[in-house]
Amino acid sequence: MPGNATANHRAAAVTTALLINAAAVPVLLLSDLRELGDPLTLVLAAAAVASVLTASRWDGAIEASAAFVCVMMAIAFVGPVGAFAVAVAAEVVSWPVIRRSGRPARLFVLPVNLASSAVPSLLGGIAFLHTAGVPMDGSATDVAVLGAVAAGLLAMNFVVLTPLMALIDGGRLRDALRPPRELLPSVVLTVALTLAIAAACATAGAGAGAFVILIIVAFSYMSRLVVVARERTGQYASLSWGVLSALVRSLDRRDSRTARHSAAVAGFARDIAVECGMDKRDAELAHTSGLLHDIGRFALPDRVMERQGTLTEDDWEAIRLHPELGADLLRDLGVYGPVAAIVRAHHERVDGRGYPDRLKGDEIPVIARIVAVAEVYDTLTAEDTYRDRMTSFQAITELRRVAGRQLDARYVEALAALLAGRGMDYRHADTADFDSELAIQSRIADAISTDSAAGSGLGAVAAKPVP
Repeated sequence: MPGNATANHRAAAVTTALLINAAAVPVLLLSDLRELGDPLTLVLAAAAVASVLTASRWDGAIEASAAFVCVMMAIAFVGPVGAFAVAVAAEVVSWPVIRRSGRPARLFVLPVNLASSAVPSLLGGIAFLHTAGVPMDGSATDVAVLGAVAAGLLAMNFVVLTPLMALIDGGRLRDALRPPRELLPSVVLTVALTLAIAAACATAGAGAGAFVILIIVAFSYMSRLVVVARERTGQYASLSWGVLSALVRSLDRRDSRTARHSAAVAGFARDIAVECGMDKRDAELAHTSGLLHDIGRFALPDRVMERQGTLTEDDWEAIRLHPELGADLLRDLGVYGPVAAIVRAHHERVDGRGYPDRLKGDEIPVIARIVAVAEVYDTLTAEDTYRDRMTSFQAITELRRVAGRQLDARYVEALAALLAGRGMDYRHADTADFDSELAIQSRIADAISTDSAAGSGLGAVAAKPVP
């Protein structure tokens, strides 16, 4: 059964990790255990623990910390036992704190973490001790040897960790062993930083190195604050989009044209922006503004929404207010400023006779002028329009007639060029779907993903399971 297979794989991974850890015990006993009491070991262990606990989590899988640098400093200036102790401290001490933070507490991965970080640290320390000698003297040879040891330690971390985690999580070993190329720049930068700090320590003394490590730990903590702020911003943005989506759907229940019309205007506005050579950011801004351009209609009376009977002057006054109401709503919900400004201006006219601010010409935001063209075109050509439906050709003729007065002629011609050679499904956006257009905003939700199975205990770049 799948459940039994998963349990067996997990047991095999944990058993393998325990055997690796057990094999390190005789090596430790034959080494200089006095390194455990070295003051530098204690300082580096404390810095490594602080670094892990303040690490920055990126994309739910990678954490950035200075623990790897601390381990390498122990290899260069204390010895293999000191390096082992620093790595163990980073893994063991951080586990109960991470558990209290609310992350999944998986004790069985602790031996895996130790096998993939502490044991390679011990072996790397032995290799450096017998090749260059401890403490390092800062010579080019010692720096080169330390660089090779650092690369080897990261390689051992990857080779040990990935198969064991593939067994635990039920992943494919072939996929797990695929080198993470996107992390290569971080690996190179981390090793280079480590070598620079080690050379500084050898030249200026341990005090200089300790100061640099303190700066790295502080930077790690500041990075964590940035990540937390980014996640909270993403969560707030996601909530805002949920509210806005609910408002559009409420509007659609009062006027079934609303959602389809919003989706159509969004699509046309984005494509006009692309046709005019605007960059991706402006094209997406046009798209977002098109989706939300009529959000202020939420405040319109039912009889106006239902388009029944003759509109009174009060009704027209309410209609002229909807761009302002929409802009205020977007600002209150935290949608970034340009969208609100565009929504406010999408009923302005280039001759200055629009509303609410009677802007004219270049005073009107460029994308607001694009949204205005898209909105008028869809209103004239859609099957659910409140007036006699026009063909695409008739609509472009009408847009050209009012170009220079109501609409910006540049974007009318851009739309005409865009429609050339397009089929009826595109020219008449009767099947435009609000859900499909809104799906573009799923990138906001992706930014706050919290479902993760890995973290980092050892290094700035090594993927590690959350203990």
